[in-house]
Amino acid sequence: MLLDSIQEPKDLRKLSADQLNQLAGEIRERIIRVTSVNGGHLAPNLGAVELTLALHSTFHAPDDKIIWDVGHQAYIHKLLTGRNDAFFDTLRTYQGMSGFPKRTESPYDVFGTGHASTSISAATGFALARDLRQENNEVVAVIGDGALTGGEVFEAMNYAGHMNLNMKVILNDNDMSIDANVGGLSDYLTRLRSDPGYQRAKEDLDALLKKIPTVGPRMADLADRLKDGMKSMLVAGSFFEELGFKYFGPINGHDIQAMRQVFENAKGLHRPVLIHVITKKGKGYLPAELNPDKFHGTGPFDVETGQAKKGKKAASYTDVFAKTLIKLGKENDKICAITAAMGSGTGVAKFKAAFPNRAFDVGIAEGHATTMATALALDGMQPVLALYSSFMQRGFDQLIHDCALQEAPVVFALDRAGLVGEDGPTHHGAFDLSYLRLVPNMTVMAPKDERELQNMLYSALAYQKPTAIRYPRGQGVGVETLDTFDYIAPGTGEVLAQGKDACLVAIGSMVYPAAQAAEALRERGYDIGLVNARFAKPLDEALLAQVFAETDLVVTLEENALTGGFGAAVAEWAADTGLTNPLLRIGLPDHFVEAGNVSQLKKDLQLDPDGIFDQVATTLKGRQAHG
Repeated sequence: MLLDSIQEPKDLRKLSADQLNQLAGEIRERIIRVTSVNGGHLAPNLGAVELTLALHSTFHAPDDKIIWDVGHQAYIHKLLTGRNDAFFDTLRTYQGMSGFPKRTESPYDVFGTGHASTSISAATGFALARDLRQENNEVVAVIGDGALTGGEVFEAMNYAGHMNLNMKVILNDNDMSIDANVGGLSDYLTRLRSDPGYQRAKEDLDALLKKIPTVGPRMADLADRLKDGMKSMLVAGSFFEELGFKYFGPINGHDIQAMRQVFENAKGLHRPVLIHVITKKGKGYLPAELNPDKFHGTGPFDVETGQAKKGKKAASYTDVFAKTLIKLGKENDKICAITAAMGSGTGVAKFKAAFPNRAFDVGIAEGHATTMATALALDGMQPVLALYSSFMQRGFDQLIHDCALQEAPVVFALDRAGLVGEDGPTHHGAFDLSYLRLVPNMTVMAPKDERELQNMLYSALAYQKPTAIRYPRGQGVGVETLDTFDYIAPGTGEVLAQGKDACLVAIGSMVYPAAQAAEALRERGYDIGLVNARFAKPLDEALLAQVFAETDLVVTLEENALTGGFGAAVAEWAADTGLTNPLLRIGLPDHFVEAGNVSQLKKDLQLDPDGIFDQVATTLKGRQAHG
């Protein structure tokens, strides 16, 4: 296989055009085979094979900096940069290869990614650093059309254009089809306009016209205006050129030689350049071509059929959220749903199917979504903003300044809270309890199961104040859901068992593991209590006072960073109240948690029932048991 002979990108420059096309096929087969076992971002990678081959056979990484926005399409890059061995088979597994570019993994991964719309900002920084060192390497950002909806992109382009930085942006557009005629004309115009000879001729003509006395400058200006008018009619890049970028495209992103020619010509332009490339998401694997959204991020699947290898036994929290929101939406036409390019992942797409006029997907723009939701709420609507926990971080200023300060009754539904598994540290929802509870006017809660999620969503809409509900990724614990809902008053916990030796005060996803650990401790003779806290803010102070009065050891449990989290809230309250009971806080440590199966990660971090048992038993060791 040709792929086995590629140890580093320079090996690509030895291959013929036919061999590069053969290599593209081998890469697709390799990616399909590995993702069918491990899961992963299949469709984005299949669409970017030829683009990556053209990039790495034209530019000279790692001296030339190639930055992949988000990193959903970086598997090919990894295969071409010395990682096509057994390591690639560990893709997205515990202690294996990251599913995203990762600086500690390879010198070719010059910028770690995972969240969208950062690549052009990063490229700007690399270009400035190069110029300060007076070096001459190229800097290339590869960004998809989806990430182009993020405001940071335009902040970066505006600055890079203003500074006239020597950098290249490759826009990988996989949401358009290529018409043969338009594509042929566009390819011709792109080759013509990117050719160095054409650039020199145009500059020479401008200089010549301006030398003509009196009329010369006006003729040059007229030529520029005519050129701009034709460009607006024939080329889609006028907007980018207004930002200071030279625009080439669109070109066929599956034609390696055409891209190499344009890339090579663009290298001679020491200014900002945007090259617009059209690709087909999922190319080369029919199930992914037909269902690119389904295969954008997929679990293990059967290669022959494209069907998932295993079904879920219980409903997912996402499905329960969507079902409940639709039920509530039928009863209240003020309820609307908002998301940021995560319609399917958050369940908002299902709400949109039921209520097309009351669901809004704003693209990758969490800050905008938060302010927009605030205004909707202030004008009498009841918006539910559904985001992944780690993406809510991108709207933190708007959460404070726009929403909470004005006490706008927005409900924040934060999916993927806690550990999310194979997507790793860029996607773990490890910090939401910490960053949410410090905001005034906020209510912050987490359900122990599917039924409690229903009741919390129903209750949050009744609170009429900023409220966040955080819940985990994946299937629930199997509790039956209903079509009627119970109100939960703000800041009220639930006593599940009483005990004198220790009381486990758990929130959200940690309640059921805590219950199992409590039972095991009782079997050892300890008298163990259990509380479902429900709220990180406000705390149920009356209940906590009872717990501290009746038990020797208080244990807090959360699937969130210990720093500033739920346990920290309880510790602060106890200190302020003058209570001195021993307090054991169990949660996520003060470091970024790697990728891996959630069960494995919880075992390593002692967040599973056995780990909880060991920590509590060790703390209780030597104490006189009450039981």
